[in-house]
Amino acid sequence: MTAEPAATPFAALHHRHGEPLLLPNAWDHASAAALAARGFPAIGTTSLAVAAAVGLPDGQAATRDHTLRLALTLGPEPYLLSVDAEDGFSGDPDEVADLARQLWAVGVVGINLEDGLGPTARHAAKLAAVKAAVPGLFVNARTDTYWLGDGDETDTLRRLHAYQRAGADGVFVPGLTDPGRIETLVRHVEAPLNLLYSPAGPTVPQLARLGVRRISLGSLLYRRALGAALDAVADIAAGRVPGGTTPSYDEVRALERSVSARTSANSTG
Repeated sequence: MTAEPAATPFAALHHRHGEPLLLPNAWDHASAAALAARGFPAIGTTSLAVAAAVGLPDGQAATRDHTLRLALTLGPEPYLLSVDAEDGFSGDPDEVADLARQLWAVGVVGINLEDGLGPTARHAAKLAAVKAAVPGLFVNARTDTYWLGDGDETDTLRRLHAYQRAGADGVFVPGLTDPGRIETLVRHVEAPLNLLYSPAGPTVPQLARLGVRRISLGSLLYRRALGAALDAVADIAAGRVPGGTTPSYDEVRALERSVSARTSANSTG
């Protein structure tokens, strides 16, 4: 049976009429705080950046502790935080549910769990275990039929229906950019549909008109930041002044001070 929309502020962002949730993905405190300062009410994390920052592979269940550490850093902040937890870092539904409890305890309000094209029943069992353990946590069930597979529509719908029956609050299909296929999915799933923004795909307003309820940026901002750093050093080496936006030293220190203030409050509380 499909779960009813959870009565939480984060869930409500997926059900605004005509206005999808644009979810930027951060990789550390500074990036999350800067995005929140721009007015984004909710911030996601990106597993690629978490893995790349420590030299570990993405999608290989190697960054569970690093993901929890980032959640501990970001969870108490005033914005709503959703964590990309790969496949839950385990094939055991009970272990994934325990991870969800730990995330919830540090202030996380949403979790993204991917199936990696593994068995549908196993992923559904993880989703059900998480919802049973932490009913208030918004569970976004990702299928990789377009990301890793050939985009079979029948298999995509079969997986998404199973995940909805397991209690998923939202469904995520990264790699899907065809407007016709997006419309088909919107018509055939009850949970809010989440897509990954692609510069080569529909724009945010176009996705909104198609009925998409959540638009994630994934690792795009992190990769753009790396690209901007490489462009800047190339400009400097060539005698050019780097272009683009450069926050001042004091602006970055202002983000640092918010960390110090929170640490001080925690130590005296």
